[in-house]
Amino acid sequence: MAKNLLKGSERQPLPGAKPVGKADPAERLEVSVLLRRSNEDALTERVKQIGRGAGVGGHLSRDAFVQRFGAGAADIAALRQFAATSGLAIVQEDAGRRTLVLSGNVAQFNAAFGVDLERFDHPGGSYRGRVGSIQIPDELQGRVEAVLGLDNRPAAHTHFRTRRAATGGATSFTPLQIAQLYNFPPGTGKGECVGIIELGGGERSADLKTYFSGLGISPGPAVTVVAVDHGKNQPTGNADGPDGEVMLDIEMVGAVAPQAHIAVYFAPNTDAGFLDAITTAIHDTKNKPSVISISWGGPESSWTQQALTGFDQAFQAAAALGVTICVASGDGGSSDGVTSGGDHVDFPASSPHALACGGTSIRVSGNAITAESVWNDGAAGGAGGGGVSTVFALPAWQEGLIVTLTAGGTSGLAKRGVPDVSGDADPDTGYQVRIDGTNTVIGGTSAVAPLWAGLIARINGAKGSPVGFINPILYATPTALRDITQGNNGDFAASPGWDACTGLGSPNGTKVAALF
Repeated sequence: MAKNLLKGSERQPLPGAKPVGKADPAERLEVSVLLRRSNEDALTERVKQIGRGAGVGGHLSRDAFVQRFGAGAADIAALRQFAATSGLAIVQEDAGRRTLVLSGNVAQFNAAFGVDLERFDHPGGSYRGRVGSIQIPDELQGRVEAVLGLDNRPAAHTHFRTRRAATGGATSFTPLQIAQLYNFPPGTGKGECVGIIELGGGERSADLKTYFSGLGISPGPAVTVVAVDHGKNQPTGNADGPDGEVMLDIEMVGAVAPQAHIAVYFAPNTDAGFLDAITTAIHDTKNKPSVISISWGGPESSWTQQALTGFDQAFQAAAALGVTICVASGDGGSSDGVTSGGDHVDFPASSPHALACGGTSIRVSGNAITAESVWNDGAAGGAGGGGVSTVFALPAWQEGLIVTLTAGGTSGLAKRGVPDVSGDADPDTGYQVRIDGTNTVIGGTSAVAPLWAGLIARINGAKGSPVGFINPILYATPTALRDITQGNNGDFAASPGWDACTGLGSPNGTKVAALF
């Protein structure tokens, strides 16, 4: 059987990782295979039109999307046949998500995809991995776009920072106070569902009840847990771990949009789990989220091309369906925490079909923001992620923008710029939350994505229909945002208009709502 290299599937070990032996041939695993879309060109053109701010006949229903743009029956049949020939079981199949999940052991997957799975140790733990490209047979060439899950290294990390000790001038706010400071329009998000993606940790209902009642919200919002790829709502008891992310996300959204339904999609922290959680949320015909908040990510350089493409295609589907995707831009400043030098942006925030959410620091007097600058506590404390993608082309709505450098000078924006918008992310002006039985204060861009998601849920609820992909509309009317002109995130400086630290700025919620 002839084998072909799967384009974009190349893998290298994690920095500092060492192979310690072959993976156990009998080890069981599940692998997600992503098939091509039907009518690819038609969907690409539709999303381009949305990106130009042009009307294209409204958003598609999820059922209509499957019929027009889901995986084709012939492609699914070819993959089924390949699985049967390879001794692999199909445990899940979804034409809308274009995903089939295959189950088998290491020996079977090694043979099926021409890989040699090994165990690796690295400073952060151990993982099962591979080196080089995946191979697929002739009959799947052109049909399969990604094979994810053979490698189970951690794909992403959280983007929140717990305040350690209050410094001079430090303060904190409830999400409701932040919404008021940003002039959010009235609304509760009633009738809307907000999806939240989580790759670990869990929520405790008792903590949520205590938290929301303390804000005068009783009963608190309805929260539904959705398990993806065997992910679980599994609190760790460590507020500095993923529990902090989960509780921050739910409490932010639930405070800002208390009558919205919140669906939390728990998945393993792998590239397969992350993408499966996102596509499950986007195509969820039961909960039907109209906005999705993602506060996990990692430097673009850490992802395979097949994963970068698969996530971006998922966000294109969301745009066609009218689902807004809000993603934290990271807390590692212009380097995104990469220590090998150079500038990096965080993914999936760098997808041009996501609303990338950066970080600021606010100064407040009474009920008004008196000053707002780029959040930057230095290398140890964190800074708002932002910069220029090395992967994604310049979107139409960012054409003609300028990047301002901290060292002096400017340059034209050549590729996708990050972030699009921003909001308070400084732990010293952070958010009051409750995690694992303890009240604490948290910052980071992890707070900004659910803040924007809550705003959009309010807008959708009042409008009675989803606003969907809002980037082109925001860029066409930047006066709906508060322009940030002070500070830097390392190599990039704030400046009048869009910049690679805070994007277009922080929200004037009422003005943003008026755009729709």
